[in-house]
Amino acid sequence: MRPPALQALIFDVDGTLADTEAVHLESFNQAFAQEGLDWHWTEAEYTQLLEVSGGKERMLHYWRQREPGLQELEPGARAQVVARLHEAKTAAYEARLADGAVSLRPGVLALMEAAQRAGLLMAIATTTSPVNIGALLRPVLGPDWRLNFAAIGDASTAPLKKPHPQVYEQVLREIRKPPGACIALEDSHNGLRAASAAGIAALVTPTRFTAHQDFSGALKVRPDLQGITLPQLQGWLAQMRAEPVVPV
Repeated sequence: MRPPALQALIFDVDGTLADTEAVHLESFNQAFAQEGLDWHWTEAEYTQLLEVSGGKERMLHYWRQREPGLQELEPGARAQVVARLHEAKTAAYEARLADGAVSLRPGVLALMEAAQRAGLLMAIATTTSPVNIGALLRPVLGPDWRLNFAAIGDASTAPLKKPHPQVYEQVLREIRKPPGACIALEDSHNGLRAASAAGIAALVTPTRFTAHQDFSGALKVRPDLQGITLPQLQGWLAQMRAEPVVPV
C-alpha cells in the first residue's frame, strides 16, 4: 500500500519552535529567589530535570529528591507551593520574552510559511501552558497567531505529559488526519516517544539541553529546520513508512 501523502505538521514548542530552555531556567531560579528558597538549578541540573515533562512536575520531582522524608502538614500543601512558584516563574518568563530574549529557531518560520502555501495543516502539541505559547508566538506571528494552527494541545487540555501520547492523540482527533499522514517536530526523547506512541513520525532537532538523549526511531535528527523542505519531509516519511519502525 502506498504511504499517505503528508497532510499535517505538528509542532512541539519549547526547544523546537524556539530554544527557550535557558530562559526557562533563569525564570525558575528567579521564582525560587522571590519565594526565599535556597534552590538554584545549574544548567547541568536542569538538563537532567528536563527528563521530567512539565514545569510543576519538574519542581515536585526536585523537591521530593531534595527532601524525601518531608511530610505535609496539610494535604495538598506542597502542591500549593509549587503552583505559586509556577505562577511566579511564568510571569518572569513572559517578561523575558517581552524583552526579546528568545527568537524562533532557524528554519521554523520558513517551514511554516511553506506549509501554509502548500495547504498543509499545522498544529501544536506541547506540555507547556497556553500562556507560554502565546507569549512566544504572538510577537512573531501577530495577535491572530492562533489562526495559523488547526489544533492546539497543551498542558491545559492534555494533563498526561509526554512521553504519554495524550496530547498527540488529542490533536489527531481535532485535525481528523491519520497519524501516518503527519510529521511531529520535536527536540527531546520524551517528545519523540509521545509522537511515536501515537503513530506519528517525528523529526528531531535537539538543543544543547537534549543533544545527549536517545533519538532512536526518529524520522531524522537534524541540528535545526534550516533548509528543510516539504518534498524532503514527504520523501523521508514515505521511506520510513516503507521500512520497519525501530521502537523507542
